[in-house]
Formats: sequence, structure tokens, C-alpha cells
Amino acid sequence: MSPNLHTATTINLTILKSLLHRSISLNHFNQILSQSILTGHIHNTLFSTKLFTFSLPSFPFHHSLRIFTHFLQNPNPFASNSLMRAHVDRNQPHHAISLYNSLCRTSAVFDNYTHPILLRACASRTSELEGRQVHSHVLKMGFGSDLYVNNTLINLYAVCGNMESARKVFDESPVLDKVSWNTVLAGYVQLGDVEEAERVYAMMPVRNTIASNSMIVLFGKSGCVEKACQLFDEIEEKDMISWTALVSCYEQNGIFEEALGLFVEMNANGVVVDEVAVISAVSACAHLMIDRTGKVIHGLATKVGIEGYVSLKNALINFYSSCGEILNARKVFDGGLLADQISWNSMISGYLRCGSVDDAEMLFGSMPEKDVVSWSAMISGYAQHERFSEALALFQEMQVHGIRPDETVLVSVVSACTRLAALDLGKWIHAYISKNRLKVNFILGTTFIDMYMKCGCVENALEVFHGLEEKGVSTWNALILGLAMNGLVQKSLSMFEMMKKSGTCPNEITFVGVLGACRHMGLVDEGRRYFNSMIEEHKIEPNVKHYGCIVDLLGRSGLLKEAEEVIESMPMAPDVATWGALLGACRKHNNNEMGERVGRKLIQLHPDHDGFHVLLSNIYASKGNWGNVLGIRDIMAQHRVVKIPGCSMLEANGIVHEFFAGDKTHPKINDIEHMLDVVAAKLKIDGYTPSTNEVSLDIDEEEKETALFSHSEKLAVAFGLITIPPPTPIRIMKNLRICNDCHTVVKLVSKAFNREIVVRDRHRFHHFKHGSCSCMDFW
Repeated sequence: MSPNLHTATTINLTILKSLLHRSISLNHFNQILSQSILTGHIHNTLFSTKLFTFSLPSFPFHHSLRIFTHFLQNPNPFASNSLMRAHVDRNQPHHAISLYNSLCRTSAVFDNYTHPILLRACASRTSELEGRQVHSHVLKMGFGSDLYVNNTLINLYAVCGNMESARKVFDESPVLDKVSWNTVLAGYVQLGDVEEAERVYAMMPVRNTIASNSMIVLFGKSGCVEKACQLFDEIEEKDMISWTALVSCYEQNGIFEEALGLFVEMNANGVVVDEVAVISAVSACAHLMIDRTGKVIHGLATKVGIEGYVSLKNALINFYSSCGEILNARKVFDGGLLADQISWNSMISGYLRCGSVDDAEMLFGSMPEKDVVSWSAMISGYAQHERFSEALALFQEMQVHGIRPDETVLVSVVSACTRLAALDLGKWIHAYISKNRLKVNFILGTTFIDMYMKCGCVENALEVFHGLEEKGVSTWNALILGLAMNGLVQKSLSMFEMMKKSGTCPNEITFVGVLGACRHMGLVDEGRRYFNSMIEEHKIEPNVKHYGCIVDLLGRSGLLKEAEEVIESMPMAPDVATWGALLGACRKHNNNEMGERVGRKLIQLHPDHDGFHVLLSNIYASKGNWGNVLGIRDIMAQHRVVKIPGCSMLEANGIVHEFFAGDKTHPKINDIEHMLDVVAAKLKIDGYTPSTNEVSLDIDEEEKETALFSHSEKLAVAFGLITIPPPTPIRIMKNLRICNDCHTVVKLVSKAFNREIVVRDRHRFHHFKHGSCSCMDFW
């Protein structure tokens, strides 16, 4: 600092101005400010303005505010505009508007640069109301014909989505430049109004590259790929944005090969790639599962120095996890810049996509902050990997944290409820949706229909169906299959006719439901007719499931020879279910000769399938051929084939209980066994005799009766009688087909104890009431 600065009498404005121009440090600037105050030169409006404007870009903002507030008694437009602009640039638009309002209460003067700054502030807040107030000031102060003011007005209204007002300003502006045209065009592009954007673009005096790029972006978002390509070819001076816009257009519309080809051409032509183009190219590689090309693009991003963009980081995480390279995905996640919320969610989704549920769980637990997407990804992941109990537990934890679930979460949770037969929780979710007035679209509605149908609540399912505004083909399918599964075959078939009348075209799944309805009631002629109409009327090529339904229908009806002929004539290899249907029919109708022949063949074809071994073993046992039974067991031991144990699930007081055949680990097992004794005594009085031919063991009759009463569904029924008070139905879900003896017992229990019992086995529902079953003993 010059020594003269310490002698107040020698300081004048000329010296202060000269020192200010040489000022390079905050300390030096503060000394000049102090001397200005001591000498009184601070009250010179021109000098105080110079001090203020000098401080704005160079020193902490509070210094500039102090000078403006305390020393600029009558700030000129330049100073006022500078401070308002500084507020907007610092993302404090509300301070700019507040400053303007306070200046309006003084004798402050404004110029044609003031209102564009304010309109920028309003646009950044998307505050159309404040913008309209500024607009009225513009007109009042006579700036309505200023080009710069009008362009910022057009931008304000466009940003706020009010293209009617934007267009009015545009049309009434006495002068238009390329900024005016580009701004109004950008507004229509942002709104997605292709028709009006094309009209404006056609009217432009000069169609510059910026405008053409905007149109390519719009065409891409609107699916107009051909128009985007044509416009791209017409641009004489293509820039980086032009290439990027078309690459993104291809990627957004699922034309991934072309997106990659254009990206390669863009790079070959020496056009510098930006992160938007790279993200589109990486996304295309993820969809095409081209890991080698994706890695090359990753290397290019590193070379040009854009790898640090967090949006690109997220795209790379998705790419590597989509290609099954989860370690590389984690490497990207851990490297470079700090991860954002999308990064965490993408990494969790990546782990789940690759089946690494435990890793996803650990990452989810360590998240600094979880949003609804995080919870949704984890809950959906549990459901997709059949960890339904964890899905429901996490959903309940989500509720404790007060996170409002979205549609994806609800679909996953309701699906988990369906698989676990957790009807109470499913009903609670349905009530939660109604209470919070959430919209049930056809996807969620279909999931509810599926849940209610698979829990045997037909009336609830019908109520959801009729309440849906929009019904997709999957909605009709859920209803048709559900009604058939619950034994309401005629209603199922009438709904199929109603579906066709509604204009909804049936698909291959629809006909699985329709043919399934026919097989549940042995409607052979109707099944043949629907099978033929599927081919001839609806032009749907039958798949293995359709043939399986026909084989099952014929087999259940005793037409075993015809069922075998269908298998032999199938244009594709029959699956396990189709063979199982024929073998099961042989067992049902005591055609042991065909059963042995088919069974031996199937064990050769599918040596690891437990069901075929068990069915053939039962056929041998029914003939008393215990040597062959032991032989089958030896074959199962050699191939390490384990018979799937019978399991029945029942929900009581919000808890799902599992019962296995012969299992004695349930905490209420003593009460259950006591209830079984009560049931056995009561049924014996009613004339019940155990059907011991179901027990394929070379043991005496008394032991067979004991084995029969340890079946999982009987344990579940006994527990239901203990814990579920009437008139609430006892609802049981079983993983295997219900046996003849259990079917008879549950029918008798429903009458003896006056209880409604609903059993869902692997094929269908059995609604037991007053001693009869909805299946009419045909299953």
C-alpha cells in the first residue's frame, strides 16, 4: 500500500480510483474502502458504484451487499441491475425479486436491462404469477417494444408451459430476431407440441442449426424417427448437438444398432463426443448386451475427460450390471466422484438383476439416504427372487419410516401376498390405497384380481375388476383363469365371450385359461371347439401349454388313448407338465399298463423329476408290486432325486404358518394333534373310513391311517379350527395336488364343524361348504 494512503489530507478521488485499479487483494480493497469512508468520498455516487461493481466478481458477496446497502444512497440502474444479476447467478432469484420490490418503493430508476434480469429470476423459479407482475411493469414503464425484454418474456412463459401467452408476446413484438424464433420454438419443443413446432420451424426466416437441433430432439421424444433423420441430413453445418440429438433419438426409440453406428460415425468424423452421446451409446450397448463395445466407449469417455459426470457413471453401472459384469459395475460405483441417489439405486438394481440379493441388501442397509425408488428396488428384488417373507417385512419397515409406496412397490408386495397366501396383509394394502385415494391402474388392479382369485376371494376379485376404468388383456386373463381355478367354469367362459365383445383381443394366455376352465369340469367337446377357434378364428399358434391343457382334459375324462395320440402329434417336444398330466390320468383311471409304459419312458427322459418317480411308484404300489416300488426308490437315491414334501400354508392373525407332512415342530403341535383326534372321532361317527390305498407303503392298515392323518393339509385344517373363529373361512394353500382322502376328510369337516374351508392345491381351488366341494369331485 502506498504510504500516501495513510495521510488523509492527501487522498482525493483520483488517487483512490488509481489505487482501486491496482487493487489485487481483499486487504488492499478494505483499506481503500476505509479511506473512502474517512474522506467522505464514499458518498460520491459514481465512485461508490465503481467500488461496488469492482467488488462483485472479486470478493465475498457480503462485501458487495454492505457497500450497496450502506453507501449507495441513490443507486443507479447499473448498480441495481448488477446486484440483481448477481443474485440470479448465485441461484438466489427470490433475493433479486425482493430487491426490485424494495427499490420500487424508492425513487430508483430502471432501464431496459432491469426487467430481463427479473424475468430470468421468475423463469428459474417457474413463477408465472411473479412474471406477470413484472410484465405489467414492463408495459407501464414503456419497455413493451424492447427486443431483449420481449425475448425474455417469451422464454418466461415458455418455461412455465404457457405457450399461449408466449406466442402472444411473440406475435405482438415489433421486431423479431433469431433468439425470438429459437425461444418460441424451444417452448413448443419443451411442451412436446410437434404440430405447432413444425409450423413455427417452417415460418422461420432463417432455419439455423440451433432450431434444427431442437426439432430433432422433439422428433426423437415423439417417436418421429424418419423426420429426425431427414432433418439431420438437411443440416448443412452439423455441430456436436446435431449428432448427439440423433444418436439419442435412435436410443430413445429402441433402434440400438443405428444409435451405435451413428455414434461410431460421429467419432470417426472427428466430432467431439459429449456425455449425452456417450450415455446414449452405453445404454444401447446395455440393451444389446454388447460388453466389448461398451468397454471401448467407456475408454473413449475416459480419454476425452468426461468419465467424471455422475449421469455417465450411472449409465455405466447399468451397462455393466446388464451384461452380468457386476464387479465392474461396483468398480465404477466406488470410483471417481461421489455417488448420487441414482447411483446407489442403480447399483442395488444391478446386484438384484445379477441375483446377488445379499450384496444388494448390504448396500441398501448402508445407504446414506433412501428414497421410494430404493425401497421399491429392494422390495421388488426380494419378490422377483421368491424371498416373499423378506419383501413383506421390508414393506412393513417402509411404512414405519413413513415412505409413501409407489405402484411398483404395491405390485411387488401384493404379488408376495399372493404367493404366501397373506390375504390379511393384501386386504390391508387394498384398504390403504382406498384410504389414501391412490389410483389403481390396470397393472395394480390385475395384481389385486390375481391375489384375490388365488386366495379364493372371488367376490373381491370381481369387485376390483368392475371398478377398473381401464382393463388390459392381462386383466381379463387374470379374471378368466381365476374363475376357472375357483370352479366357476361357466362364468369363466361367459367372461371370455364378454372380453371379445369389449373389443379386447384374446392372446395365447387367454386360451390357456379357457382350455383350463374346460379341463376343470371335463368339458371335452367345448375344449376341442375352443382349441380349434384359437387357431382358425384368432390365428394363434398353439404352444406346449395349450396342448398340455388338451392332454389333461382328455386324460381326466378317461380318453387316455386320444390324449397319448395328441402328445405324439404335437409339433414340439412335450414338456414335463404334459407328460405328468397323462401319467396322472393313468393313475386316476387305473390304466396301469399304459401308466407303467409311460412312467418308465419318462424316468428315462427325465431322471431328475421327482413327480414321475412318485406316480410310477404309486402305480406299482396299487398293484402290490413292492419290489418295483423299492426299485424306484433305489433309482431316486442313485440320481439324488428328493420327493418334494407336501406343504400347506395358512394365515392366522396376520402370520403365515407352514405345515409339512408328518412335521411336529409347530409350537401348537399338541393342540393340533388333539384337534385331529377330535376330528377323527367325529368323522368315524359319520361313517368315514380312511382311503388307505393313497399310502404307497408296505405297512399295516393302522400305520397307513396314521400316515394319512399327518398330511399337511389335515394339520392346517386342524390348526385353522383352533385359531380362526367362524364365520371366517379357513384358507389353505398347498404346493401339491390334494389327495383323495384329504379331499374326503375336508368335505366331511366342513359339514361336521359347519365351517367354510378353501383349499388351493397346485391345480385349482376347492371350496368346501356343507359337506360338498366346488370341484364336484372332478379334479
